[in-house]
Amino acid sequence: MGWIGVIVAGLAGFGFGAIWYSVLAEPWRRAVGLSEAEAKAGMSRPTPFVIAVIGAVLVAGMMRHAFVTGGVNGFFECVVSGLGVGLFFAAPWLAISYGFAQRKPALMLIDGGHVTGACTVIGLTLSFFL
Repeated sequence: MGWIGVIVAGLAGFGFGAIWYSVLAEPWRRAVGLSEAEAKAGMSRPTPFVIAVIGAVLVAGMMRHAFVTGGVNGFFECVVSGLGVGLFFAAPWLAISYGFAQRKPALMLIDGGHVTGACTVIGLTLSFFL
């Protein structure tokens, strides 16, 4: 049952991202520096979506492994642990990379919020499979 939970949690994390970036599409586009035409052209290619799904499933798999080996179980523990993974592992690495790449602070906040929220949703989803 572990791999089913990982896939479902990864898809839930991907779904969170779809909603997040649908709501923040315009601020994200401006922060990245893309024109509307460039952004729409990028959305017509499947590659970013395939990478996003695979990445979310990989994150879910590692989170499940960490939860199981660390004895994390139950709804509250999984949600808080997912929040912690996003807020204290993933988002700071993005901020470090974006700082050196001289990305706009708005992009750091949008993308950092995404990884934090997605990891929280993955943790929440995994709580039903542990």
